[in-house]
Amino acid sequence: MCSLALFPPPPAPGDVTLYELNNALVSGHVYETLPLAFQDQLADLPVLTIPKETLKAHSRLEHSTKPAFIHHQETLWKRCLNAWRDVGMCGVLNEIANAEEADLQWMKTGSRWALALCHWVSSLHGSLFPHLSLCSEDMIAEFSQAVDWAGCSIRAFAWHPHTSKFAVALLDDSIRVYNTNSATVPILKHRLQRNVASMAWKPLCASILAVACQSCVLLWHLDPTSLSTRPSSGCAQVLAYPGHSPVTSLAWAPSGEMLLSASPVDTAMLVWDVSTENCVPLQWFGGGGVTYLAWSPDGSKVLAATPSAVFRVWEAQMWTCERWPTIKGRCQTGCWSPDGSRLLFTILGESVIYSLSFSEYSGEMQGQVGGSKTASIVADLSATTFETLYGEERIGGGVHSMVWDPSGERLAALIRGNPETPESRTIIAVFRTRNSPVFELLPCGFLQGEPGAEPQLIAFHPCFKKGALLTVCWSTGRISHIPFFFVSARFPCFSPSHSPVVALSSSSASVRERPLFSEL
Repeated sequence: MCSLALFPPPPAPGDVTLYELNNALVSGHVYETLPLAFQDQLADLPVLTIPKETLKAHSRLEHSTKPAFIHHQETLWKRCLNAWRDVGMCGVLNEIANAEEADLQWMKTGSRWALALCHWVSSLHGSLFPHLSLCSEDMIAEFSQAVDWAGCSIRAFAWHPHTSKFAVALLDDSIRVYNTNSATVPILKHRLQRNVASMAWKPLCASILAVACQSCVLLWHLDPTSLSTRPSSGCAQVLAYPGHSPVTSLAWAPSGEMLLSASPVDTAMLVWDVSTENCVPLQWFGGGGVTYLAWSPDGSKVLAATPSAVFRVWEAQMWTCERWPTIKGRCQTGCWSPDGSRLLFTILGESVIYSLSFSEYSGEMQGQVGGSKTASIVADLSATTFETLYGEERIGGGVHSMVWDPSGERLAALIRGNPETPESRTIIAVFRTRNSPVFELLPCGFLQGEPGAEPQLIAFHPCFKKGALLTVCWSTGRISHIPFFFVSARFPCFSPSHSPVVALSSSSASVRERPLFSEL
C-alpha cells in the first residue's frame, strides 16, 4: 500500500511545479521554460488568469419576463398545469389550496390537508437526508468537484475529448471556450445558465457541450468554424425534468449516444436521448439522491455516488446495478482505469483511496456488474510531516477530487487540507500507476502553484502525445498545464494527428466505423 511517507518532500516555498522528466518532478520559478526538446508541446496551450475581481456575479433575481407584463388571471386548471411543469405535485396542491374560486371549497380543503402531509413527509425525509434542507447554491457547493465552488472565479472545467479545446465556467455564470487553433473565444450566456456545477463535451462530436445548471441541463451547439464570440441563446437546447434540480453532475456515454444527469434531490439519474429531448429515469430508492457520475472509458459501467453512505455501479447494457455501503460517509469522488476494469474512489472523512476490480461476463452471466465483494485500500493519505530545509511541513487529508490520465500511468489526487489545522494546505499528489498484469500505485510527487494559490479543479488532457498533461485551475483564477513526459506503454506510437480510439460496447459497433472529427 502506498502512503504519503514514501513521497519526496514538496517543492521549496516560492517554487512552482513545472513538469515531470525522467520519473522526477521538476520545480522552479514560474517564468522558466521547458527543456528545448519539449517546448513545442505546450506552445499553443493558453495559460490564463481570470481574477475574481474582473467577474460580476449574477444579480438578477427574476428567472423570467413575467413581471414585465400586465397580470392576467388564468383558469385554475391552466395554473395547475403550469405549476406541475415548474414544481411538481406540491406546486399543484399549493395552487389549488390558494385558489380564489369559491365553488371549490372541498378541493381547497383536501389540498391543504394533502399539502400538510407532504410537508410532514418532506421534513421527515429531510431529517434522514440533511442536505435536502440546503438551498440550491449551498447544495451545489457541497457536492461540486471544485474545492471552493462558491468563492473561486472558476467553477467548472472540461477538455474536449478529441481536440485541444476546453471550456471554463466562471463565477458570473458565463462559459468561455478556448481553442488552440483559433483566436476566437466564444462566450456562452443564457438566462437559464445559473450556478454551473459541471460540464461535459459530447464524444465523437465537434461542438456539443452539456452544462449542468441550477434548474436544467443546457446543450450548446457550437459551430467550430464560426467567428462569433457571442453565440445566441438559440444555440442552446434545454433539457429539464420536474424535481431534477439542481443538476450537479453529467456523464456522456463514450459512444455519445446517451447523456446521464444527476441531482442530489432526485433518487433517479436520468438517461437522456438528446436528439428527442426524452429521458428515462433510472430509479433506485435509497441514498437520498445522486451527487456524482463517472462513466467508464469502455462504456460498460457507471459510478453513481449518493449523499448518504452508499454508492452504486450500474452496468450499461441491461442497466442493473450493485450497491456498496460505506462506513463513515458518502463517496466523494471516483475515476476509472482506461479499460474499465478498476474503479478508484474516496470516502468523505477518510484519508485513503479505495480500489474495486471488475470482471467481464458473457453468455448467461452477461448483464451483471461483476464487481469484487469488498474494496481494498491502495493508498493511505493520512497527514504526514515532512522535514525540509525550510522547516517542517504537514501534508495529508481527504481527497476532494481524483483523475486518471487516459494512458493509465498517472493518477492525480487533490488532497484537501484540514481546515482546523492552520498549517495544513490543499495540494495535489501524483502517483505512477499500472493496471496490468497487477495493479501498482507508486509515489511520484506533489504539485505546487504560485505563493497563495491553492488548487481548485484538476483534469487530464485526453490526447497528449508525449505522456500526460494535467490542467490545474487555481484559487487565483490561473489555469496552468503541467506536462508529465514519459513513454506510454499503452500508446508507444501515438500520433497527434488522430483522435484516440474510444472503446465501445458491441451494440455501438457501427460508431467504430465513423471517422472522428478533427479540427487539426
